[in-house]
Amino acid sequence: MIESFDLSMVNWARAQFALTAMYHWIFVPLTLGLSFLLAFFETLYVRTGNEEWKRITKFWMALFGVNFAIGVATGIILEFEFGTNWSNYSWMVGDIFGAPLAAEGIFAFFIEATFFAVMFFGWNRVSKRFHLVSTWMVAIGSNLSALWILVANGWMQFPVGMAFNPDSARFEMQSFFEVLLSPVAISKFTHATSSGFQLASLFVVAVSSWFLLRKRHQEMAKKSIVVASVFGLMASIFVAFTGDEAAYTVAQKQPMKLAAIEGLYQGDTNCALCAVGILNTDQKPGDTGDPYLFAIKLPGALSFLATRTFDGFVPGINDLVYGNAEQGVIGVTEKLASGRIAVEQLALYKGARKQGNALVAETALAEFKRHEGNLGYGYLQTPEEAVPPVALSFYSFRLMVGLGTFFPILFILMLVFTLRDTLENKRWLLGIGVISIFLGYIASEAGWIVAEVGRQPWAIQGLLPVGVARSNLTSATVAGTFFMFLFLFTVLLVAEIRIMLKQIAIGPEEK
Repeated sequence: MIESFDLSMVNWARAQFALTAMYHWIFVPLTLGLSFLLAFFETLYVRTGNEEWKRITKFWMALFGVNFAIGVATGIILEFEFGTNWSNYSWMVGDIFGAPLAAEGIFAFFIEATFFAVMFFGWNRVSKRFHLVSTWMVAIGSNLSALWILVANGWMQFPVGMAFNPDSARFEMQSFFEVLLSPVAISKFTHATSSGFQLASLFVVAVSSWFLLRKRHQEMAKKSIVVASVFGLMASIFVAFTGDEAAYTVAQKQPMKLAAIEGLYQGDTNCALCAVGILNTDQKPGDTGDPYLFAIKLPGALSFLATRTFDGFVPGINDLVYGNAEQGVIGVTEKLASGRIAVEQLALYKGARKQGNALVAETALAEFKRHEGNLGYGYLQTPEEAVPPVALSFYSFRLMVGLGTFFPILFILMLVFTLRDTLENKRWLLGIGVISIFLGYIASEAGWIVAEVGRQPWAIQGLLPVGVARSNLTSATVAGTFFMFLFLFTVLLVAEIRIMLKQIAIGPEEK
């Protein structure tokens, strides 16, 4: 018998984790990209001996330091929530999930912490070259931290390198390198870090544009824009490439997520991609009507994106929920029945072991092994539960892609007009440059909504629903901490913005 649970508690726990993650992601991408921009600025200083590059480096370094400190604070709270709100998750997969988090502390955060102090306080105390090495090591360490965190997240999206132990009811590590080199982990790391590079470039462009509008520190602003625009343009090209690869990986490993992103209910060959559209919000799994009220489609594009052939079959939500024998798609309906057998046989096995009935235990274990791959589905109440929120996934994806298409155009215009020495006269472009940082954050957060909302209702894709991963807490307890964290994170964000605005108003140190 499947255990019932407090759905309101699960939803509050989801909301709290989403709140913490989205606040944390305000700080992380800026750290990832700005650390490399600091390294570029200081490299130019060391190679040219031009003191202006040193002033530029120290100015952006001050903003980096504020962002870095608050990002660490929110990140620590995020990791603690795995133990407070998701204790069953921590128990069942801690053997695997904890490994990359431990590696992050040992191999990445240690590097950051060691060289961070030298980078900030080592000016005129260590040689130029050693200080430059320290700045580069902070950049490398920051991005290595992202690697290990995204390896852990990639495993949640596509669990590999593990085995389920029926005696302890835990998933245990079998191959660390299989977890590390998972195609989902690799695509998430390359796409997330390159989007961080893009956002940091937008940040530098935005602040520098503000200086040019105010006719202050114009030399510093123009030099910063040139470096940031080149870096941002290269990052934008890489974002597009890694985004395509990430979409292909999702199609292969998480087809339900792709179907939700596209609002695709009926699978098809030569399947069109919806470039722009308005969803019919009344559409439900099992419906065969048009899911769009309005749509502009690119014929065959979704098939090519998902299968690398224009005539490939892309399963829709209905195929994935109810099955499609003609195309060899096994539906959630069939997996749910198999999963319930797995749950029942696991309980029978553990009971027989406890009673010392070896024959029954052996028979139950053999039957459990036959259905083990669908164990997580056995905890779903209905097949339709396996469908993530379609509208949120659909619109978030298009918002991310639309803004991602705009950013490289902005970088090109900024670079061209700066090199022509006419940028300060293009006040319309400088105004767009200032607001571009907000657009960058919207695109970045939308990307994580696609990644995390699109895999619901799973904590571990196909293996562990969020309802099973929860802690045994009341909804009132989690709701209370939700509002406490909302207040705390908002205070931290306001504090960071005020400190940054004050530092920007002061500007770089005088020559």
